[in-house]
Amino acid sequence: MAEDAKFEDGGEEPLRLQAGDGDDLAIIATLTQDAVFPANEMTWQAGQRRFAILLNRFRWEDQAKAAMRNRAYERVQSVLVINDVLKVQSQGVLQGDADTVMSLLSIAFEAGKDGMGRLELTLAGDGVIALEVECLDVVLKDVTRPYIAPSKSMPKHPE
Repeated sequence: MAEDAKFEDGGEEPLRLQAGDGDDLAIIATLTQDAVFPANEMTWQAGQRRFAILLNRFRWEDQAKAAMRNRAYERVQSVLVINDVLKVQSQGVLQGDADTVMSLLSIAFEAGKDGMGRLELTLAGDGVIALEVECLDVVLKDVTRPYIAPSKSMPKHPE
């Protein structure tokens, strides 16, 4: 009998994940929490109905192993792609500025009628990117080798 994949199984391999429902999206949201990116690394391709961000994501899937081995935490560049996007809105987001670094806190989906819905990317500092989508189709793909996190520490969230 085949065994389900475990979170730790992907620890050494580049991630390539796709979300088509809320459960899948929760995994991608967890893996992209605390990802950082310059504001000019967001693209909205209206003709292809695609929104994409080149992220520097913290490797949450490797965090326990790094701590256990007493080695530096890692980040990796990943592309987050949202397909079937009908409309993009943002609040508190400086678009196109290479000097403005944003931090992704969460991704949430609110289903609408007939599979349509609204995907919200919440950023640190009260920024929000809202995407109206025809259906939930989100892809996360690592595109570089992991590198030592510049802070050499794990992201923290004071209460």
